[in-house]
Amino acid sequence: MEEIIFIVEESMDGGFTAKSLQYPIFTEGDTFDEVKANVKEAILCHFEDHKTKRMVRLHLVKDEVFAV
Repeated sequence: MEEIIFIVEESMDGGFTAKSLQYPIFTEGDTFDEVKANVKEAILCHFEDHKTKRMVRLHLVKDEVFAV
């Protein structure tokens, strides 16, 4: 089973962006659940073979910046 890894980051404009490391797939959403659904839809649009099962890993990256 193929694993597709997405880097998910909080957008500067609000919401989240998701970018695949292996394929030219990019999507976004206002909530984490929305970006997860959009990732599924983007994968189905990208691959013609819908019978092959693929495991998807969403790697959430969160940067926190603060002054001391």
